[in-house]
Amino acid sequence: MGKRTVSVNDRARQMLAQEAARIIVEQGIQDFRLAKTKAAERLGLSGRGSLPGNSEIQDAVSEHLKLFGRESHLNLLQMMRRAALSAMEILSPFNPRLVGPVLNGTAATNSAVNLHVFSDTPELIAMKLDEQQMTYKAYERRLKSRRDQAETFAGFRFLHDESSIEATVFPVDGMRQAPISPVDGRPMKRADHSAVRMLLDEDV
Repeated sequence: MGKRTVSVNDRARQMLAQEAARIIVEQGIQDFRLAKTKAAERLGLSGRGSLPGNSEIQDAVSEHLKLFGRESHLNLLQMMRRAALSAMEILSPFNPRLVGPVLNGTAATNSAVNLHVFSDTPELIAMKLDEQQMTYKAYERRLKSRRDQAETFAGFRFLHDESSIEATVFPVDGMRQAPISPVDGRPMKRADHSAVRMLLDEDV
């Protein structure tokens, strides 16, 4: 009986992860917790023990894109990575780094290109965008700098090469320590210009 219970729970987690992944890809939801809640409601599954972890959701998103996207997903990823490179060139004085779905390959149509830029004065990024005659909107993002500590960071959202770019501003010394990823609880992976260029070359 115990083995059957485990099997049922595992299947429920798998179903929830797949449905949450579908919601994330089709609706552009970036909040994994919200996606899991919606998936549980749709499938009529509740109970904290059945909810998959964020890393399971990310794996399911990757599988969903490979299964249903294939070549179109690769083309989308290449386009967004090219947009990231171009935006990184514009923001090169601020040591931009690519993070998130466009870096790890799980970006969907509704995903933004997430950049981390570094300046003790966020207004300097706004001035650079003004200089390039780019229309942008300011935003604030709360990120965990350590497991038990969150901070609010300024950011700027703008459209570039048909992609939505979100550049979150960290102090210069923030380059040493990336914020904690909500997916796996580890420091976010960051890629500089040359690393993104290598990714693009590998995709060809």
